[in-house]
Amino acid sequence: MTVPPGGEEACESWAAGDRDQERLPFSALLADSAEDLYENAPCGYLSTLMDGRIAKVNGTLLKWLGYRREEVVGHKQFSDLLTIGGKLYHETHFSPLLRMQGEVSGVALELKAADGSRLPVMVTSTVKQDGDGEPLLVRTTLLDARDRRAYERELLRARRDADHERERLQRLAATLQRTLIPPALEPVPGLEVAARYHFASPDELGGDFYDLFPLSPGRWGFFIGDVRGKGAGAAVVTSLARYTLRAAAVSDPVPATVLANLNTALTRGFQEDEPRFCTVIFGLLTSEGEGTGFHVVLAGGGHPPAVLLRADGSADHVPTPGGQLVGVVPDAQFATATVELGPGDTLLLHTDGLTEARTSAAGGRYGDEALLDFARHLAPASAPGVVEELTALLEGFGEGLDDDTALLAMGVPRGEHPDGEGTGAERR
Repeated sequence: MTVPPGGEEACESWAAGDRDQERLPFSALLADSAEDLYENAPCGYLSTLMDGRIAKVNGTLLKWLGYRREEVVGHKQFSDLLTIGGKLYHETHFSPLLRMQGEVSGVALELKAADGSRLPVMVTSTVKQDGDGEPLLVRTTLLDARDRRAYERELLRARRDADHERERLQRLAATLQRTLIPPALEPVPGLEVAARYHFASPDELGGDFYDLFPLSPGRWGFFIGDVRGKGAGAAVVTSLARYTLRAAAVSDPVPATVLANLNTALTRGFQEDEPRFCTVIFGLLTSEGEGTGFHVVLAGGGHPPAVLLRADGSADHVPTPGGQLVGVVPDAQFATATVELGPGDTLLLHTDGLTEARTSAAGGRYGDEALLDFARHLAPASAPGVVEELTALLEGFGEGLDDDTALLAMGVPRGEHPDGEGTGAERR
């Protein structure tokens, strides 16, 4: 295409004219939008003099409140638009803080509309200053918080419902837990007995259990155990274990046989994809005559060893080595041990929540040896004294206690001299 002489200048002139024509509507749109954005913004705007009188207000806020502009500008202060509570907060907190800081952001207040209705808003105010740094006016932005307030109310309602449900579940768990341990242990003539169940968390149902019950004149059975896992599934196994142990002891009180019968019940009662097992110590307690003590036979199925606190101040484990977990394999073998419990001696049984408690040492656990040292420090001690001291120890672990702990202690009281004084070291 051939451009005639002077054509290039003409083309450039035409192009520049087109660009000017494009700019004019865009500039006009910007000028119009600035005013329109203020007046019809999705939030409320107002400007007040330093004495609080409203000098400017946008249409959005007037629409929210149902006022005409002439009713507000020059006649009302910002605090006049607030509820009584909001006005009090504005005068005692908001306004002094604004003067001090020059800006206050995100404060929840309530406006009172012309018809008396209330409008929750989030308020942000900024002080505008002149060239000398003197305050001229206050610019305030108000965001409609009705949806947010409704959301907060719904959230609060949901939280209350969740708290009520949690409390209900805690009561249910506590009630169910009480059904899994005896409310009171059978008294045994010539024996002091004490027990305690210490909860690590009120939200979870544990699987620890214990019991002491008569079998025949002069003979009693007792046990302590810990089921794998927590919750309703563990409670089912706990209940089965308790009643099976009692029934098996009545049928044949030989401790190893009792555990073998429980093992059979557990291995047959649950599917392979839902393994349930426990650790247990079962004991047979036989009186050797009033005031002379008891003969004890223990059978262990993978459970932490019992601790014997002697009248002479010593303390040692009563190991049952080789005892397998109960409910894992059909032909599990269980080891036994015998103990002579004389005057001043106390036998302590516990679950592993105690020895597996986390201590202040990084990643450290309390452990069997620390418990044995603790028992040696206590000995000689009565059954109630041992349980009381161990309960205080458990509470001292605080958040380091991850699992429930059951304690069962049995002790033979010391004999008394005719003058009423004890025959050995002072008992706790």
